[in-house]
Amino acid sequence: MEDSVDSRPTRRVRHNPDERRRQLIGIGLEMLTRRPLHQITIDEVAASAGISRSLLFHYFPTKRDYYAAVIRAASKRLLRAARQAGAANTPEEVVDGYLSFIERRHQPYVALFQSSGSEDWVREILTETRAALVDQLLTVLDLPADATDSVLMRPALGAWLSFAEELALQWARTGVGTRSDILAILNASLDVVARTSSKL
Repeated sequence: MEDSVDSRPTRRVRHNPDERRRQLIGIGLEMLTRRPLHQITIDEVAASAGISRSLLFHYFPTKRDYYAAVIRAASKRLLRAARQAGAANTPEEVVDGYLSFIERRHQPYVALFQSSGSEDWVREILTETRAALVDQLLTVLDLPADATDSVLMRPALGAWLSFAEELALQWARTGVGTRSDILAILNASLDVVARTSSKL
């Protein structure tokens, strides 16, 4: 006699709301390694989590809410990488952490922080991330006590971050130059920008 086949559906693993949100955000972050954010569909995310589309919207009321949560999670990863690397309280360590993050994740970085930046709400999150990075730099830079009073300090450091991002991404894509070369350029340019701004 043939063995009977259990046709009962597989039991769905139950998660509390926080666990489910983390799972869904994690799926979005993983998908970002393969494609830009706007190409990730809610149906795909729900299917990967083993839930319905309608249940996903129980945790994130709109698609925009879900995308925003993914972007904020990616931003936190970047800030955490720079903060942990800068535990020794030196700008060189923060710069090294920033470069390491882009080195490991340059494709999803481009997909998220550059390709997704056309919406106002996305730009707002990215502006917050850049401001937090500037705060980290100000914390570790060896500057005079009144240096942060300069009205040009934050704009100058923000402009330096744009330069650092472009140089790091170019290096990650092409491999032109050594890692030490890139770090030397970033550290030297940061020092010049910070010290010059502090005097103005």
